[in-house]
Amino acid sequence: MKTPYSILIAVIIIFASCEDNKEKKSSTKSDSVDSAFYNPPAPGFNMAESDEKAISIADSVMMAMGGRKAYDNTRFIGFDFFGFRKVWWDKFADSAIIKLNKKDLKILVDLDTKNGSVWKDGEQLQNPDSVKHYSNYGYEAWVNDTYWLLMPYKLKDSGVTLKYLREDTTKEGPAHVLQLTFNSVGVTPDNKYEVFIDHSDNLVRKWSYFSNATDTVPGMVTPWNDYQNYNGLLLSSDRGSRNITDIVVTNNLSETPFSEYYQHDSN
Repeated sequence: MKTPYSILIAVIIIFASCEDNKEKKSSTKSDSVDSAFYNPPAPGFNMAESDEKAISIADSVMMAMGGRKAYDNTRFIGFDFFGFRKVWWDKFADSAIIKLNKKDLKILVDLDTKNGSVWKDGEQLQNPDSVKHYSNYGYEAWVNDTYWLLMPYKLKDSGVTLKYLREDTTKEGPAHVLQLTFNSVGVTPDNKYEVFIDHSDNLVRKWSYFSNATDTVPGMVTPWNDYQNYNGLLLSSDRGSRNITDIVVTNNLSETPFSEYYQHDSN
């Protein structure tokens, strides 16, 4: 027969075990929540002048679109930009391939250096000035085209100041409106965007483009429709009168045109 003392020890051990399990469960839950909302700003994001509310909404957008870790872990993104050119981006190698649909022009550009290799009419160009010209074109095309597809993942990019402007509506319903301005980054740093984010699902439903941050009337307004899941990333292809097509999201090198140029494997 157990003595009262031994019973007390057993109760203490059981209680401690339960508390330990509770702590582990609580920790697991907390880790899961932290993982879901994991979305650190890029170096150079203007945290000091950005609104807390706008930053919080940007984090909710990232989670709705598949999450920061899914975006960071994606290597290759390819698409056709409005039927005009095809773009492939290797996020890990920081390089891009640009192909014009109606011209025999193909550009492989290093996005860090803006140096590249260019093929025109089936021949690789050797003239340094021509190579520089087309490589710069390829870089600027990549900046523009990927922003049209991936802007919701870039709300906390380097050089961005994010402000909460107002409540508004889209055809889907009530929306938050965030303002993006830029500080000496990108190809057109004077631009401004107003981004309409749906209250119910935290998806971008519309954006307004201003060529200058001081403008009060947008130069362009387009919807963000037809969201679909591409290998863990939620992407919109419909911009109203224009569409982004042939979207591919993969980590498999052989599914991309980079396999023509890379000697190493995708690992």
